[in-house]
Amino acid sequence: MNRDLTAGKPSSVLWKFCLPLFGSVIFQQLYNIADSLTAGKFIGENALAAVGNSYEITLIFIAFAFGCNMGCSVIVSQLFGAKDYRQVKTAVSTALVMTGALCLTLMIPGLLLGEWLLEMLRTPREVMADSALYLRIYVLGLPFMFFYNVANGTFSALGDSKTPFVFLALSSTANIGMDILFVAAFKMGVAGVAWATLICQGVSCALAMAAVLKRMRGLPAQKEKAPLFSFSLLKKIVRIAVPSTLQQSFVSVGNLVIQGVINGFGPGVMAGYSASVKMNNLVITSFTTLANGISNYTAQNIGAGKMDRVRLGFVSGLRMVWLLCVPFLLMYFFAGEVFIRFFMDAPTKDALQTGVIFLRILSPFYFVVSAKLAADGVLRGAGMMRPFMIATFTDLILRVALAILLSGTGLGSTGIWCAWPIGWIIGTGISLLFYRRAFFKNTVPSRERVE
Repeated sequence: MNRDLTAGKPSSVLWKFCLPLFGSVIFQQLYNIADSLTAGKFIGENALAAVGNSYEITLIFIAFAFGCNMGCSVIVSQLFGAKDYRQVKTAVSTALVMTGALCLTLMIPGLLLGEWLLEMLRTPREVMADSALYLRIYVLGLPFMFFYNVANGTFSALGDSKTPFVFLALSSTANIGMDILFVAAFKMGVAGVAWATLICQGVSCALAMAAVLKRMRGLPAQKEKAPLFSFSLLKKIVRIAVPSTLQQSFVSVGNLVIQGVINGFGPGVMAGYSASVKMNNLVITSFTTLANGISNYTAQNIGAGKMDRVRLGFVSGLRMVWLLCVPFLLMYFFAGEVFIRFFMDAPTKDALQTGVIFLRILSPFYFVVSAKLAADGVLRGAGMMRPFMIATFTDLILRVALAILLSGTGLGSTGIWCAWPIGWIIGTGISLLFYRRAFFKNTVPSRERVE
């Protein structure tokens, strides 16, 4: 069901819109968590390390899919807020064409250069074969992930956060069962984990795309038939998609560099990091998804010319993400060992210690990074991509540089984890400064410039 985010009490509108988004991200993360959990429990610690190692490369592909999602979502949100339904239909079909071309372009190097990338990560010999196999199968499923992301972005732009939640809940639950079936019953090893994910993502994608096409047909008809492709709308989509992709890509590249540093400490530290970073990514992805909801809210209200609601929405969004920080902080800081043991039957001392320390260092700073992501959501929804990228790149460059520097000190691998909070603090300060400057000093772009 489509929802107008430009009417009603901002806090109530955001809560109703974002809660299903949060549920969706929980189930989305179950894909990756289920893979690691199954690998660690039913295959072994090296398999867990292999899946976690490949995961850092898959984040590059996810970055491009995320860019397609945001480019489509922000522009469609603005058009929907302005009630220009003809352009909404054209924007969605244009985004789908762009996504198909981009996905095909990425699959070729993904299949040909995957093993070379793993070698660049200094992947240990004992996990190389499984890492390469998992990565190859993952690349084959890229079309499902890409088109699902555009479908998800379209639903969000129309104010519908419940439909993608239902699709993800069903497919993620099925993924857990198929992981166990393929690995425990069919003894397919790491390949079983990868094929289970591919199949479930394919089903989710097919259902989502069918629902999007039906939703487009249900929009109010206008005099002229909507064209299937528009270069002017493509330009506007790309203007949002490219910075979003670069942001996520640079984060992914930075994670690859950090993964290379981590790999130098051996499989035990790799396995501990693989388990704990999945837990951390669950939190960060939750914040990011809620920030995407704030972007959709911002874009619709800018499209409708309601700037006061944008400021009220940011305050409500900030309260929402801070409320979410509390349970994650308590669970990870005081019960981190329990969560790490979920991934391994008999973890080594290095693996367990690594995971626990990682979570205890990062979790108190969730209040900081969540504020950054909420402010970034407003900036992105307003089309202010330059300040958005400045804050993100500052955070990333600091984290990578400090991870390399501190890992060479007496802190060892613990020095790597200390880089995260420093980058978060500085990046948050920059994002909040840009937000305040734009929305309290009337420097936010006009709707024409945003588009």
